[in-house]
Amino acid sequence: MSPATKEMIARVRQMIPPMLEKFHKGQLGRVGVIGGSEDYTGAPYFSAMASARLGCDMSHVICTPTAATVIKTYSPNLMVHPLMRSSPSTTTSSSSSFSETDAREIANRILPLLDRLHVLVIGPGLGRDPLMQATCALVIRAARDKGMPMVLDADALQIVQRDPGLVRGYGLAVLTPNVVEFGRLTAALGVDDHDEGKKETGKVEALARALGGIMVLEKGVRDRISDGKVTFTVDLEGGKKRSGGQGDTLTGSIATFLGWRKAYLDGLWETGGGLREEELVGLAVLGGSAVTRECSRLAFAKRGRSLQASDLTDEVHTAFLNLFGEEDGDTSGSRL
Repeated sequence: MSPATKEMIARVRQMIPPMLEKFHKGQLGRVGVIGGSEDYTGAPYFSAMASARLGCDMSHVICTPTAATVIKTYSPNLMVHPLMRSSPSTTTSSSSSFSETDAREIANRILPLLDRLHVLVIGPGLGRDPLMQATCALVIRAARDKGMPMVLDADALQIVQRDPGLVRGYGLAVLTPNVVEFGRLTAALGVDDHDEGKKETGKVEALARALGGIMVLEKGVRDRISDGKVTFTVDLEGGKKRSGGQGDTLTGSIATFLGWRKAYLDGLWETGGGLREEELVGLAVLGGSAVTRECSRLAFAKRGRSLQASDLTDEVHTAFLNLFGEEDGDTSGSRL
């Protein structure tokens, strides 16, 4: 990795809590993943498990009943809540099959859970069902009102595409589009990087500015992260296999770092105060990107062309150790 990346990894390391006996359950991150439908059960699982394997204390999945039954068989470590509902009609291309009252009633069952969470991931396995998308829009508004960090990916980006005002100007929102999703967002928002001189990071910076300075991670050969003012390119090596589901490891990893952001701000250990609050979201996104890319590299070295998303899940802890080392047990939080 480049010297600049090494420097940023060192800054991310400062926000990672040490393992101290004084901590109690839930202090080091409570993450909720909203997604999962009849057709898509793997994505929310991969996101929630990446979050758990990286080190958050509690990992929840909020999904439809049909998805919940399946996801519960994947791991007993996740808390699965079958609170989402899909449209009663088999036609998912029209919003006429449900009412706003339906969406609000479903959202009202989910909103009490927000008080138990630190971070939301919205989108893995969500699908494009109009009732589920309308429900998530209501949850996004409520989470924003509570000042809760959110990571939006996959079909949640369709919600932003239709109603950018949901997240515009909200500095605790993170978008993680792939190349196709990025193109749709920039087109929908009329983003043009003409003023950026066509530089590589021009469009991600322009998109972040068009959304009022929220954090955007443009996934690619190199991940580009920007809030429109500060931009960083993550140049760690990743694997060469592009299997579906790798982005779910990314969302879960970012969510755990955002949970640790809260622990850092709460002063749960002697942090030394070396980080500014305004840089913590960006560092969390960078940390999640770095872990995911290292997971991909490790998994590809073992599996090659046969690599699947579950192989990344198996590498999360090793990737963390390779990048950040492990902490010792003293109360100062110093590291080996």
